[in-house]
Amino acid sequence: MADTAWRNQMFSTEFILLGFRNLPQLQILLFLLFLVIYIVSMTENILIVALVMADQYLHTPMYFFLGNLSCLDTCCASTILPRMLASFLTEDRTISVQVCIAQLDFFGSLVAVKCCLLSVMSYDLYLVICKPLQYAALVNCRLCFWLATGSWVRGFVACTITECWISQMIFRGPSEIDHLFCDYNTLVKLSCSDTSLMALVTFLFSSILTLPPILLTLASYMRIIATIKRIPSTTGRQKAFSIFSSHLIVVTFYHGTLIFVYLLPDTNTLRELHKVFSLFYTVLTPLVNPLIYSLRNKEVKEALRKAVSEIMNFMTNSKLFCM
Repeated sequence: MADTAWRNQMFSTEFILLGFRNLPQLQILLFLLFLVIYIVSMTENILIVALVMADQYLHTPMYFFLGNLSCLDTCCASTILPRMLASFLTEDRTISVQVCIAQLDFFGSLVAVKCCLLSVMSYDLYLVICKPLQYAALVNCRLCFWLATGSWVRGFVACTITECWISQMIFRGPSEIDHLFCDYNTLVKLSCSDTSLMALVTFLFSSILTLPPILLTLASYMRIIATIKRIPSTTGRQKAFSIFSSHLIVVTFYHGTLIFVYLLPDTNTLRELHKVFSLFYTVLTPLVNPLIYSLRNKEVKEALRKAVSEIMNFMTNSKLFCM
C-alpha cells in the first residue's frame, strides 16, 4: 500500500484545474455569468451558420467564410465553457490526463484553424476592395471550399501530432494546473519526461502555423489601406473602411490577446491577469464576433427578418389548419 501511495504521489493520472478557486464566494455568480455568455454565443453562431446555409443571397465567399468562423467559435466555446461551468457548480475541479490532453488537442487545433481562416478572410477582403472587377473571376466556390478545408485540415493535423507526443509523457503528482483550462505550457512544466525535443518541434509547428497567416494578413492590410487612401470619393472610402474595420477589429482582438497572454511572464503576481486575458480569446471572441461581423450587417439582418417572417407565417398557418 505504501508503494502504491508513493506511485500515485509520483505519477499523476488526473489534474486539478484551479480556475478561480480563490473566489469561493463568487462561484455561483461566475456560473450564471458564463452560462449566459455560453447560451448567447451558441445562439448567435448557430443562427449565423443556419442563415448562411438557408438564404441563397448569403451564398457568397464572404458569408461562406463567416459561416466557417461561426462554426469555429461554436466549437471553441463548447471545448472550454461546459467544463468550466461544471467546476463552478459542483466545485469538482479534477480532470483526467486523457481528457485534459484531448481538450488541449481540440482547442489548440481550433486556434490554429482560426489563425488560418482569418488570414484567408483578409486575403478575400483584399480582393474585394483592391480588385473588385476581377473578384468574380478570381474567387469561386471551388477555391473557397479548398481554402476553408485546407485551414481546417492544416490546423488539426499539426496540433494532433503534437498532442500525440504529449500523451506519451509522464506527469508527476499531485498535479495542479493554475488555469481555467488545459494549457500547453502548464502541462509541459508538470511533465517528468524530457521535453526539450518536443519544445523545439512545437515551436517549429507553431511558427509554420501562425507566421505565414499573420504575414499574409499584414500584407493584405497594407494593400487595403493603400487602396482605401486612393479612393477619390468620401462615400467610397467610408464604405470600404466600414467593410475593412470589422475584420480589423476581430483580428486585433483575437491575435492581440493571444500574443499578450503568451508573452506575459508566468509569475505568481501575473497569473490571475493571465487567466482573465485568456478569457478574451476563449470565451469573449465567440460572443462578440457575430455582433462585429455579421449581425450588424444589413444582408444578414434582411436574411434574419425573412427567416423570422417565414417561421411566423408557418406557425400561423399551422394554427389555422388545426382549427
